[in-house]
Amino acid sequence: MTDPAEDGKQDMKQASKEAKESENVAEKYSAMTVSKISEMNMGELSSAFSAVPTHKPVKKQIQFVEDKQEFSRFPTKAGRRSLSRSISQSSTDSCSSAASCTDSSDDETSPRDKTPVNSKGSSDFCVKSIKQAEFGRREIEIAEQDMSALISLRKRAQSEKPLAGANIVGCTHITAQTAVLIETLVALGAQCRWTACNIYSTQNAVAAALSETGVAVFAWKGESEDDFWWCINRCVNTEGWQPNMILDDGGDLTHWMYKKYPNVFKKIRGIVEESVTGVHRLYQLSKAGKLCVPAMNVNDSVTKQKFDNLYCCRESILDGLKRTTDVMFGGKQVVVCGYGEVGKGCCAALKALGSVVSITEIDPICALQACMDGFRVVKLNEVIRQVDVIVTCTGNKNVVTRDQLDRMKNGAIVCNMGHSNTEIDVASLRTPELTWERVRSQVDHVIWPDGKRVILLAEGRLLNLSCSTVPTFVLSITATTQALALIELYNAPEGRYKQDVYLLPKKMDEYVASLHLTTFDAHLTELSDEQAKYLGLNKNGPFKPNYYRY
Repeated sequence: MTDPAEDGKQDMKQASKEAKESENVAEKYSAMTVSKISEMNMGELSSAFSAVPTHKPVKKQIQFVEDKQEFSRFPTKAGRRSLSRSISQSSTDSCSSAASCTDSSDDETSPRDKTPVNSKGSSDFCVKSIKQAEFGRREIEIAEQDMSALISLRKRAQSEKPLAGANIVGCTHITAQTAVLIETLVALGAQCRWTACNIYSTQNAVAAALSETGVAVFAWKGESEDDFWWCINRCVNTEGWQPNMILDDGGDLTHWMYKKYPNVFKKIRGIVEESVTGVHRLYQLSKAGKLCVPAMNVNDSVTKQKFDNLYCCRESILDGLKRTTDVMFGGKQVVVCGYGEVGKGCCAALKALGSVVSITEIDPICALQACMDGFRVVKLNEVIRQVDVIVTCTGNKNVVTRDQLDRMKNGAIVCNMGHSNTEIDVASLRTPELTWERVRSQVDHVIWPDGKRVILLAEGRLLNLSCSTVPTFVLSITATTQALALIELYNAPEGRYKQDVYLLPKKMDEYVASLHLTTFDAHLTELSDEQAKYLGLNKNGPFKPNYYRY
């Protein structure tokens, strides 16, 4: 047995020897100037420093059995590209194709310059990459799990084919949830051609999956304005296909057909519109006596207003803001422009995070509601210099002007939750004296000459669908409403609907709601005959008059 004290002395002698060697090495190389080192070639440099002794520690270290793999310190250009592709591909395997994910392809060629073919031999589509179809199919399958009501409607009506002969041209957000709606319409007998209502909200993989099944989709994320109108035109103007139904979100498709193809527009049997902007355009046409087809206003249906506009925005506003800015909203001064259903949802979410929320409103009733809900109602000019975040959700234009943007403080965030991209005067920011700096996807710094930066999200377009996703369950409600509206207009006997804009029948609203109650295991109470007679109602509904405000 060795003496511990003797071992300690040996260790100290070894350490002293190593320290002395290190001092000698330091003295040897301290005189070596930088210029002298720079004159040496790699071989001389390697040889010089090979003289530096390696100190073997007294204690044993963990030894790796094998270490045969070698890595190049500086990968070649081809190697870097290959590595990038493999990382991107593995990321794509595990992440959603939603707005936060980018196309893994480094091919910057415009989809318009390609002629891809799906597995069925068709090239009647234009998407980012048809190779993403498999990933898109997974997204659609996930969405179906939370859209049980729409799937139920598909199964119930599939044998009857209520949309047989319907040629539906659609212009909506192209997401996994919309894909479930489109495939439901196809299952009910319709032929569909589809394009996107927003240049940033398209999920490329989902668009590819739809194209693979034979749906003519013309859309990809990041379209230019020219691409946007080209895609709409390709949907409408195609040989051997005549649209007879329109499903629109924003009114751009309806407007294009009305202006460019008036003869085709006159043959349309019905329009279903789901946004406040599109509905406003329809009412303008109707008032001017230029609306020559019946239209269904889905936006003002109870199921759309309360669930899509209120509850959906209450959740998705935070998702979009957090993904793009990483900002903590507790204590932030936030102004929400508009206290309609979308505004109410946004305010509730931001207030819950601890933000100090103020409202701008033109309607005294909505303004009074905001006051009763604990929000301060202000004019934007009164607080513009102090505000940290502005969220627009009015459906109007020039809600935030260049003059107001000029007076905002450094680091302020500006975004839009309304459908139209006209609420923030983005066009006025594209001037030579201002610099645009892309920070990340859908996030721009607009820099003033004095260095002030304003953070603009999604270039003023719809935040939640451009920068994040929205809850699938809520979209199931809207999609079911849209499908029923299309079935109603397409199958309505002649004369039921004239050339005007109609609200969704109350009975249909109630039916959509009832389909979704099973998700929550909810059980409705039934009226007795005596109760129904007392209230003057049919036992099976509708239960509220059209003028009732929920």
